[in-house]
Amino acid sequence: MTMDKTTHTHRSGGDKEALLSNVALLYYGEGLTQGEIAKRMKVSRATIVNMLRESRDVGIVDIRVEGRHLAGSRLARDLREKYRLDDVYIAHAEAGEALSRDDTLLQLARVASTALLDVTSPGDSVGVAWGETIMAVADALPMNHVANVEVCQLIGSMISDRVPASENCTIQIASKLGARSFTLHAPGLISNAELAARLRAEPTIKSQLDRLSALDLIVYSIGNVKTDTHLVAAGMASVAELKAATKAGAVGIVCCRYVDKEGVEIDLPPRARVIAAELSDLRSAKKRLLIVCGKDRRDAALAAIRGGLVSHLCVDTALAAALLDD
Repeated sequence: MTMDKTTHTHRSGGDKEALLSNVALLYYGEGLTQGEIAKRMKVSRATIVNMLRESRDVGIVDIRVEGRHLAGSRLARDLREKYRLDDVYIAHAEAGEALSRDDTLLQLARVASTALLDVTSPGDSVGVAWGETIMAVADALPMNHVANVEVCQLIGSMISDRVPASENCTIQIASKLGARSFTLHAPGLISNAELAARLRAEPTIKSQLDRLSALDLIVYSIGNVKTDTHLVAAGMASVAELKAATKAGAVGIVCCRYVDKEGVEIDLPPRARVIAAELSDLRSAKKRLLIVCGKDRRDAALAAIRGGLVSHLCVDTALAAALLDD
């Protein structure tokens, strides 16, 4: 298979199969035309034709007509129109299939990896957040080099029992895109606000944070405000702080910052001790890809959309339906 040299190189067999699967999903599952897929992936239409043929030849595609595909395409179209988004990607479950959250997240990550490749253009500066969802996307992303891309870490170094250190997301995505990576050389959470302010003013860290104000694309998820949220699990906030935030109207967490139902930041701990991108940095990016799993994140996802933090959305079917019910 001949690929456009500017965007697709260095693929192993597994990466190639993943890419073929993603193209097949867009064509057979989402109902996009070959020309639309070619435009998204920045390759020729002939390349897409060859990839679809190969996906059938190697058994990746088993062609059946199912109503869920048409419904899924309508879901994406309706969400785009309702919230005036540039694009929407939906991870579908089989009709009547009840997936665990882990399985749904895995399925979503595969679709999100397609979304990430679609929206990344040569020369882009990409900001990458942290968490279970973004780590799953990093794992699912095939090798797909894009020219002159740089990938920046949005949240300082943190680790939890659930997810490897935050810089792992940045480094892994950069590696798969063939990009330069820029990590934040500071902890994500500092012991006190005064020290955090001093660290932000340090020339090296300041230059890294300044870079986050000129991003072309951000890739992130939004956390909920239940007591099992990753912010608490990673030791970045206490249960008491979380409860205070929810009492003040918090419905979601973006880059370790609480937001209310309109996507407005709530200035409560641990905000002053965090080393991470500002919400204004995220809003200023031309392309803002939110990847979120589960209908229990409905209020959080709506907050991000209302707050101007989303241009491209990747969700599972259940959350897509919940967002349309609003």
